[in-house]
Amino acid sequence: MKKSLAAVSLAVLALIAASCGTSGGDSGASGNSSTGGGFTPPDLKKLDTLGAGEGKLSVLAWPGYAEDGSNDPKVDWVSSFEKETGCQVTVKTFGTSDEAVTLMKTGQYDVVSASGDASLRLIAAGTVEPINTDLVKNYADVYPFLKDRPWNSVKGQMYGIPHGYGANLLMWRTDKVKTAPTSWGAVFDPNSPYKGKVTAYDSPIYIADAAMYLMATKPDLGIKNPYALDDTQFAAAVDLLKQQKGLVSEYWSDYLKEVQAFTSGNSVIGTTWQVIANVAKGEKVPVDVTVPTEGVTGWSDTWMLSATSKSKNCGYLWMNHIISPKANAAVAEYFGESPANGKACAETADKSHCTTFHAGDAAYSEKIWYWTTPIEQCLDGRTDVKCADYTKWTQAWTQIKG
Repeated sequence: MKKSLAAVSLAVLALIAASCGTSGGDSGASGNSSTGGGFTPPDLKKLDTLGAGEGKLSVLAWPGYAEDGSNDPKVDWVSSFEKETGCQVTVKTFGTSDEAVTLMKTGQYDVVSASGDASLRLIAAGTVEPINTDLVKNYADVYPFLKDRPWNSVKGQMYGIPHGYGANLLMWRTDKVKTAPTSWGAVFDPNSPYKGKVTAYDSPIYIADAAMYLMATKPDLGIKNPYALDDTQFAAAVDLLKQQKGLVSEYWSDYLKEVQAFTSGNSVIGTTWQVIANVAKGEKVPVDVTVPTEGVTGWSDTWMLSATSKSKNCGYLWMNHIISPKANAAVAEYFGESPANGKACAETADKSHCTTFHAGDAAYSEKIWYWTTPIEQCLDGRTDVKCADYTKWTQAWTQIKG
C-alpha cells in the first residue's frame, strides 16, 4: 500500500487512469437530488439469507480496485479475502463504464465496481439485482450520505454497496493564474483570459459540468439536476460546451495526460481529481484546487451483484470485505479517493489521507453532483417532459468535440 498519494508513480497512474470516468463514476448530487431512479426496475428478488461461499468469485473491476499483489506485492487485499472465505477470486479489469456494462451482460462475472454512469443501466436491464444490506455487516459503517442515492438505489432499494467517492475539482497553475479562481466561469466564460490553456474532461458525462454551471448562472433555464435535462436545457449545455471548445487546449481522460499538460504548461486551468493534484505537486508543479461556488460533479462507485451469478454468497462476502476498514482503507489510498467506511480512516498509512479527500464530510459531499446515468424519465421528478438519455449525451459529445 502506498504511504501517500503524492508518491504514486506515473506508471501506476497510467494503469488506473480510466478508473473514475465515464470510465469511472457518476451520480446525481449527494444530497441535492431525490432518490428513486425515475423508473421501475425488473422484479428481481434479493438474497434472503447468507450461506457458505461457493468457492469461487469472478470480479469485474476498475484497475486498482481488486489488487492481489501481482502488480505490487505490498498492495493486496484479495488474498486475505480468499484465505478468510475460501472464495478464490479471478479479476477482470475494464477501462470504461460502457465496457463494464457490456461485459456484465455476458453473465460471466459475479460482481462489478460500477460507477454512476453505468449503475442505472445495469439496474434497468436486470443485469444486477437488489442487495439485502442486512447481510453485509460492514454496511452499517458506510457514511449515510452515500446510501439510498440516485446512482445506487431505486425507490429506496439499494442495488449495491458504496465503495469510495471523490470530486471533480477546479485546478490551476498558481504561477500562471495569479488570482485564485472561485467559479467555473474561468473555464466556460468565452472571455476567459486562459483561452487555449483550458483542459476539460473527455467524456459525455462532462455535459453535466456545463449543466451545473448553467444551473447557477442561468436560473431561467430551470435546471434542478444536471443529469435531468429536457430538450431546451440539454441544448443550452451542449451549446456552452461547443463554445468552450475554443478555449480548450486538450481533453483528458487519464491521469498521465493531465499531469503532463500541467507540467508542460500546455494547460494552466481545468477540471481535475484530487489525486492528480497530489501527484502534480509531488512532481513540483505549482498547482492548487478548489470547489467553485457553483459546486462540483463527482463519482461514487458501487459494488453490484450479477442477477445470474452462481456465486452470490461469495459475492456478498466480497462486498462485505471490500468495505471492511482495512480493505477499504487500502483501496482508497492506493486509488486516490475517500473510503466509504468511516472506520477505514484509522487504517490508512497516510494519516492525513481522509482529511485530504474529505472523508465523512457530509457538507462537502453535499456540494457534489455525483455522476448518475441520464435517463428519459427525468431524475428531478418531472413527469411532463422527457429528458435526454445517455445515448443522446454520447451523440452530443461527439458533435461537441467535432
